[in-house]
Amino acid sequence: MTALLPLLAGLGTGLALIVAIGVQNTYLLRLAVSASVRVVTAAVVVCAVSDAVLIVAGVLGVGVVVERFPAALVVVRFVGAAFLVVYGVLAARRALRPSGDVMRVEEDAADDGVVVPAAAASAVGAPGHATDGPEPAGRTRAVPPVRSAVPVPSLRTAVLTMLVFTWANPHVYLDTLVFLGSVANQQGPEDRWWWTVGAVAASCVWFGALGYGGRLLRPLFAQPTTWRVFDGLVAVVMLGFGVALAVGA
Repeated sequence: MTALLPLLAGLGTGLALIVAIGVQNTYLLRLAVSASVRVVTAAVVVCAVSDAVLIVAGVLGVGVVVERFPAALVVVRFVGAAFLVVYGVLAARRALRPSGDVMRVEEDAADDGVVVPAAAASAVGAPGHATDGPEPAGRTRAVPPVRSAVPVPSLRTAVLTMLVFTWANPHVYLDTLVFLGSVANQQGPEDRWWWTVGAVAASCVWFGALGYGGRLLRPLFAQPTTWRVFDGLVAVVMLGFGVALAVGA
């Protein structure tokens, strides 16, 4: 019972801090509804492990070092702002100028970052889709490359992008290293580590629920209009956070 109270306190504080609309959560949701399980899993691991490293570092006192070198956070702030603005502009472009293809992710192809629109896949006789008739004898049907309005990033691209969204955000250092680290150390020498376990568990639970639970929205995102609305919201979030970072908010 003694360990349960600080553990639950850490869990609640961690959830209160990360359960919000932000660039990290927005990008993870985009992957959840468009990428393969392998890509989503990698993104969830990046988010959870990054939070765990930062929380533990804060408990160990690294947050004090961050407070003493504010110039480092200024550099991180402008790098993160530039990346967010560029990503926001690209999202706005997708929302304003969609190609009209309906996204359908083939699990085998998605592992390599390939998206097959449903209409195009059925038209070319992709595996798993019915064709209009048997192939003429002596002829081989070539499947042309398909482009989609909803490109799915490769595993490498998804991981690198998520790392930038996580580590190029100065607020993550202030919230996780400084704030959570200071709160954990207020629990006492024994309870602080149980509190830390709860905070780390909060990150794992949230990112896992968002990454895998978001896949339930895939039928909704089979419509191009949904992607236009979602990309519009992504653009607002990314540009908003980017401008806020640039002006020092």
